[in-house]
Amino acid sequence: MSQFFSLHPEQPQPRLIRQAAEIMRAGGLVAFPTDSAYALGGHMGDTALLQRIRRIREVDERHHFTLMCRDLSEIGTYARVDNSQYRLLKAVTPGTYTFILEGTKELPRRVMHPKRKTIGLRVPDHPVVSALLAELGEPILTSTLLLPGDDLPLTDPEEIRDRLGKQLELIIEAGFCGPEATSVIDLTSGAPALIRAGKGDLKVLGLDES
Repeated sequence: MSQFFSLHPEQPQPRLIRQAAEIMRAGGLVAFPTDSAYALGGHMGDTALLQRIRRIREVDERHHFTLMCRDLSEIGTYARVDNSQYRLLKAVTPGTYTFILEGTKELPRRVMHPKRKTIGLRVPDHPVVSALLAELGEPILTSTLLLPGDDLPLTDPEEIRDRLGKQLELIIEAGFCGPEATSVIDLTSGAPALIRAGKGDLKVLGLDES
């Protein structure tokens, strides 16, 4: 059965953040709140963890995973970012956007889209996730906690424990977490292209949800 941590949403307890990071480093799969919806995540280099997320979400190798990063410089380590892409990213991060970009050689091939060699990247604006990223010192490999057959991601940590408690090492609770996933924007073809309309404001990117 998974462990269950209750963290302060604005000033998360350092002891619990350290323990959560240790669980991730050891290959643990963690459900945690973000500035959009709950996510499943763990250590980027763990092949078994990648397969566990795919089984829970029932997605194949073409599913875009997302790296949650501390800042723009970390995104630049794992994705190819030109000047125009950088200016756009700088204008809207941290925030509730996921950007599809071409991965670099720093990324394990297995986490990228098999044909496009792309990956989702974002800088979340959530104190708990920021503290966890700082403690880890590297990105978290994540996927939205949207289960097969559900219309919206899970938001209630108690429901997550009821439905996934035996498949996770840790569930983090830190106050209300909304049901809306991030807006997903493809930046690989020059102009931003909307893949999924979500929580992030599209007008600032020159996009229209309709």
